[in-house]
Amino acid sequence: MIARFLILAAAALLAACSDSRPPAGAPVGGDFVLQSAAGPFDTKVHRGKVLLVYFGYANCPDICPASLSYGGQALNKLSAAERERVRLVMVSVDPERDTPERLKEYTAFFHPEMIGVTGTAQEIENVAKLFGAGYVRQPTRPDGSYAVDHSSQTYVVAPDGKPAARLDLGTPVDKIVDAVRKLL
Repeated sequence: MIARFLILAAAALLAACSDSRPPAGAPVGGDFVLQSAAGPFDTKVHRGKVLLVYFGYANCPDICPASLSYGGQALNKLSAAERERVRLVMVSVDPERDTPERLKEYTAFFHPEMIGVTGTAQEIENVAKLFGAGYVRQPTRPDGSYAVDHSSQTYVVAPDGKPAARLDLGTPVDKIVDAVRKLL
């Protein structure tokens, strides 16, 4: 009964690719290992780097492209030496359709150094809980397509692996760059 209520509450809070905020007091951050096209992506291996972690999916019609575009522009404003110390990671909330290869192709459109990662449905759920990110897969439409409603924040993880900031959708590129440079 409680699980059903929580699912209904989450569905009510999330609109298709909308700017839905995680619940107040939600846990934020933690290490994870998910699959990229280059193999396992382990946050512990990236200690010493600033991680920008975003939850989305390749078939998202609007929020993901906007958010990832801002992230890619922010990476472009960093020097090559600064970019060496930053990773922009999109965690797929659609493991049914988003393979590591598909995510590599999708994220490269926004920036060649962006990394797309996925895993099993349970692994994605666990990582989303670490960051307080929300998502809900919508029912399949008659044409076979479906949407995944999801939160739209980008989580900034400091080089020590601890959460440093949460950037809302539409955060100006210069503010993203400032948030990153503050941690380099």
